[in-house]
Amino acid sequence: MIVLKTGRELNIMKEACRISAGALQTAGNAVEPGVTTEEIDRLAEKYILSQGGQPNFKNYQGYPATACISINNEVIHGIPSAKRKLRAGDIVSIDLGAKFDGYHGDNAATFACGDVSPEAKRLMDVTRESLYEGIRAARAGGRVGDIGYAVQSYVEARGYSVVRQFVGHGVGTHLHEAPEVPNFGTPGRGIRLMPGMTIAIEPMVNAGKPDVEVLSDGWTVLTKDRSLSAHFEHTVVITAEGPKIMTVI
Repeated sequence: MIVLKTGRELNIMKEACRISAGALQTAGNAVEPGVTTEEIDRLAEKYILSQGGQPNFKNYQGYPATACISINNEVIHGIPSAKRKLRAGDIVSIDLGAKFDGYHGDNAATFACGDVSPEAKRLMDVTRESLYEGIRAARAGGRVGDIGYAVQSYVEARGYSVVRQFVGHGVGTHLHEAPEVPNFGTPGRGIRLMPGMTIAIEPMVNAGKPDVEVLSDGWTVLTKDRSLSAHFEHTVVITAEGPKIMTVI
């Protein structure tokens, strides 16, 4: 069931999303050679708690950390570790969120660790821009397929592929709500977008083919061909005046 949020609910969600955005910025600022992914995770959790929120990924379906930190050919759901240090040239995807007063925020971005290759930078740039292409397509009266098509067509025109096994989603009193928001689709198809809908749009883009696989830890998702992958995400509210990004500081 899709829940349209009231003005009061959106005000609470704005705070959850503000905390989420601040935590992501804090985590991204810590990305540098020699830092462990566990250290980044702790900084993100400390920030969320300092703002009166709760890490909404931690213990979600058994997930053990505040953030998902995925490196290079890892697409999503990389588990932070004290044994894993970042290296110059890595691209680091961080996905996290916060819960505040019963409502959730969710966002992600891919960060460069030191100087990265031109190929890695281009992948990050294309993935970031595909997110904004998707957001621009998220207009009241349109369809979920409009969002997916906007992302897919932008990405594929530049020689990359979108992951199909994992998708965006509604956000609200639950971290994952209806509707699903794929990064591929057909214009004019799918659930109609209505004012008050709050959704997470999150392109996951591979430099190679779209196929992925899950490691034996049950969480970490890698590109099957081991090509690089990038991930960007915002929580967005559909309004009569157009889509508005909620995960901003």
